[in-house]
Amino acid sequence: MNYKISSRAASLAPSLTLAIDSKAKALKAAGEDVVGFGAGEPDFDTPQHIKDAAAAALAAGFTKYTPSSGIPELREAIVQKFKNENGLTYKPSQIIASCGGKHSCFNVIYATCEAGDEVIIPAPYWLSYPEMAKLAGAKPVILETSDKTEFKVTPDQLRAAITPKTRLFILNSPSNPTGSVYSPEEVKALGDICVEKGVLIMSDEIYEHLLYDGAKVKSVASFSQAHYDHTIIVHGLAKAWSMTGWRIGFLAAPEPIAKAIDAVQSHSTSNPTSFAQKGAVAALLGTKDHASLAHLPGWLAEFDKRRKYAHGKLSGMPGLTCVNAKGAFYLFPNISGTGLKSAEFCARLLETEKVAAVPGIAFGADDYIRLSYATSMANIEKGMERIERFCKTLAK
Repeated sequence: MNYKISSRAASLAPSLTLAIDSKAKALKAAGEDVVGFGAGEPDFDTPQHIKDAAAAALAAGFTKYTPSSGIPELREAIVQKFKNENGLTYKPSQIIASCGGKHSCFNVIYATCEAGDEVIIPAPYWLSYPEMAKLAGAKPVILETSDKTEFKVTPDQLRAAITPKTRLFILNSPSNPTGSVYSPEEVKALGDICVEKGVLIMSDEIYEHLLYDGAKVKSVASFSQAHYDHTIIVHGLAKAWSMTGWRIGFLAAPEPIAKAIDAVQSHSTSNPTSFAQKGAVAALLGTKDHASLAHLPGWLAEFDKRRKYAHGKLSGMPGLTCVNAKGAFYLFPNISGTGLKSAEFCARLLETEKVAAVPGIAFGADDYIRLSYATSMANIEKGMERIERFCKTLAK
């Protein structure tokens, strides 16, 4: 049988982060002592009050279809989140709850882009952005950055990349994979250009709450009415609430775009999981016994301790240099001094030292690797020792 695969599907590169994580788990299951730095998810459990809300919803029989864009209670909770935390005013009709932050990104690109459009994506990028643009028939336009500028695209780069075909600019701050954080002034400068040129901005703010060293974030939508009108914010509960497996994301958009996304979602996934939405309400609003994000200071203190330790170790290894991230839970060391490109570096590291890292080529940056410090300090200490031993063998 000759099975014909669509050109859209055939053009896609599978998620290398998921592949690395799966391989590491398979090696562990086979009894190998593997240290995994691949997974982009907190190692903390979902806070108990959120689990309790979902369990109560299940017990009460809240197991049926909901509106495709989410229950009114959740959409209103998201409205309150944007008002209280970001100073942004949205109506519930501008909010779409989805099956995860990744789903929100896909919906935005699919609903706004088509064949012939261009999507500007700074590199290093989250590996799914270019593939989503391809699925929509659009062309990814990659803007190269490096650790010399903390992986930040400049206004001049953005302006030079915009053409009459440019439909969307993707901004991700704090960033996956680099952990870089654009200052409010830097965000405004990029937003100003998009407003001037009539380009939409997809602002991926899922790591908004994970900040260190006094870093500050401000949504591009908050600078003026024009910025607001040009911005679609995508967000989710995976990172700051450790709800990766719950698959609850959300977005806020100008009403015509939100309406289009609602239509797309109604014909793809329908609604996010019903009882998970009840947990999401408890996450965003808190409960009478638990304030929203009350857990976060403790998590951030632990992440920060791991970040500083890992950065200090990486900075002293032969052949490596490393910018210290100010957000998220990733470090993105430069491995060019080892003489290896990222795929070979990671393959040999996993084979010889049983350490799983993600090759930077997956993020459009072949001289780097991504390490997630969303794992225990014991794992980080063991992993850093092994990476250092590996780098020393390359330096001989």
